[in-house]
Amino acid sequence: MGEINFKNILKEIKPKENENSEIQILSSKLIKTINEIAKEDNVNAEAVMVGSVAKCTWLSGKADIDIFIKFPLSLDEKDLKRHGLSLGHKCIEKMGGSYEERYASHPYVTGFINSYKIDFVPCYAIKDCNQLKSAVDRTILHTEYVKKNLKSEQIDEVLLLKKFMESIGIYGSEFKVGGFSGYLCELLVIYYVTFLKVLKAAGEEWKPDHKIDLEGYKTAEHFNEPFVVVDPVDKNRNVAAPLTLQRMSEFVVASRNFCKNPQEAYFSPKIPKVKLNHIKNEFRRRETKTLLIIFTPPEIPADAIYPQLKKTENSLKGIIEREGFRVFDCDYWTNEDDTAIILLELDIWKLPNIKKHFGPYVWSKIHQKRFLEKYKDKAWIHGDRWVVEVERKYRDVESLLNDILTEDRMDYLKFGKHIKAEILKNRQIVAIDDFLDSDKCSEDVLRFFYKYLNKSMCLWR
Repeated sequence: MGEINFKNILKEIKPKENENSEIQILSSKLIKTINEIAKEDNVNAEAVMVGSVAKCTWLSGKADIDIFIKFPLSLDEKDLKRHGLSLGHKCIEKMGGSYEERYASHPYVTGFINSYKIDFVPCYAIKDCNQLKSAVDRTILHTEYVKKNLKSEQIDEVLLLKKFMESIGIYGSEFKVGGFSGYLCELLVIYYVTFLKVLKAAGEEWKPDHKIDLEGYKTAEHFNEPFVVVDPVDKNRNVAAPLTLQRMSEFVVASRNFCKNPQEAYFSPKIPKVKLNHIKNEFRRRETKTLLIIFTPPEIPADAIYPQLKKTENSLKGIIEREGFRVFDCDYWTNEDDTAIILLELDIWKLPNIKKHFGPYVWSKIHQKRFLEKYKDKAWIHGDRWVVEVERKYRDVESLLNDILTEDRMDYLKFGKHIKAEILKNRQIVAIDDFLDSDKCSEDVLRFFYKYLNKSMCLWR
């Protein structure tokens, strides 16, 4: 392996002393304020810092402050949510920030102070996962485990791993990414010791069904995901469950590439020069048919939009191919505000007027009788089955899409329920050339098209 100066990289990605100090002062003040308000309101609660800031494993400029508010196990869940949200609201108001309520497994408050995002999450004060009442309750145990097991010199190793993953587009366990969570990165460094050893193991050893069990629980066989890392604080949870086979494979390939030819460029995002004419020419060169279904995304949390977009994309692909057309590839994108796009690229988008319709086997007398009553002497035998020539209902993919994306027909599709309503209200079906020539083609959408056309762009430097 060639030489690479990791100190230079760490200078760029590690929080500077003033940045770290500012975060720690703000975090301490938030915790103190929450605890004071709880005492004033006679609420039995305690705020604690969790996440990457608590573990000192956050990348410079990427500090999200996560404060969990612990309540006793005896408290009713409704009261936990009520008190938790109230404490979050009052804390932000007292410190002159703004806030909004969000929903995951249960409600939490997101506040904004001095450009920092702060999440206030109510949870139960569990001592181990046998007391688990909600998914968020584990987070404090995760923080405690990492602080206890990650050596101080390994913090830099975690930062390098996170930045490497971020730069190749696989960092983040949310559905939109389907990649590696921060906690998973920390566990990988605890297990393999260094950043380079993580990459070496990924490139040489990892394949589907790879298992890591740091605490020796011997529960790894219970999970079916491509990559299994048994949660050290919960033997019944796979930390790598959100990681898709796609992202795992991309990490394996990028790790091999880096180990073979290390470059500092792997720690910077690859920012392409996106030009409209290049995008147009590339789609034309392919000689496929690319259609865009454009609509307004539903007003639901961003984390909920992406699974529904994926479900809708899969359903459209399925029905298109059942009708005899062929999807070369597909993808989806949204700005989470006013535009959502499902891209369908076809290599078969027109079909002849006729198709073969296979009927019953000649040995099936009852079904054969019905088939021949309908088709009479137009039917013939192919092998041991009756066949008849029929006219297609849809000869081009646009007529199919225009027909099925209507209220009468959409019940046959497995669409996300919120997306279904939006598509019925305002969808457009637009050819890629027409869209690229329109004023709706923003820089963000162009970048989406570029990444679609250059899927391997992040794997090499």
